Amino acid sequence: MSYAVKEIVRTIQGEGVYTGRPAVFVRFTGCNLWSGRETDRQAAICQFCDTDFLGTDGPGGGQFRNASDLAEAAQRVWGGDNFTRPLAVCTGGEPLLQLDEPLVAALQNAGFEVAIETNGTRLAPANVDWICVSPKAGAELRLKRGNELKLVYPQAGLDPGQFESLAFDWFFLQPMTGEQTERNTQLTENYCRAHPRWQLSMQTHKLLGLP
Repeated sequence: MSYAVKEIVRTIQGEGVYTGRPAVFVRFTGCNLWSGRETDRQAAICQFCDTDFLGTDGPGGGQFRNASDLAEAAQRVWGGDNFTRPLAVCTGGEPLLQLDEPLVAALQNAGFEVAIETNGTRLAPANVDWICVSPKAGAELRLKRGNELKLVYPQAGLDPGQFESLAFDWFFLQPMTGEQTERNTQLTENYCRAHPRWQLSMQTHKLLGLP
């Protein structure tokens, strides 16, 4: 199987449990909730996405013929640090449109711990090391277990309480950014104070100007 990738970059994980951990981000092209084109945003299921996942023209991006080629590319971007197990964060777009067991295995064989950030509308390969699910209003949630559930807040029609019975170890609320960032941040903080099951997640990579 070939893989279409927008970019492969080494940066710092800015969200959730692994905040502050160096990582290689493998950003796949394509999503099942939005085309990635601004002209289609108002008709998209997810209208607040702030990520460029259209095309393969980002740093390290391209069309990879097979899992080995993509894993080798990720390894080159990571470099020669042998003091910690490298982390590959597979994201998008929606990574589970492309990520499969052979690619997870190839990344693991290259030394990576493999994490995914997904909207949860598709099931994950059984060999993924770390699963972060970010549900979206209007989309069926199929992936109901993992390590982190990270809900962008607020979303009309999605009450955080409806997810608390699911099999996740960590529950995060993350303020929706945009025209009402300040208001949404205050709402998120207030909810976490009133519901201690939830922890506040901020996009610290954006605060630091990191990719």
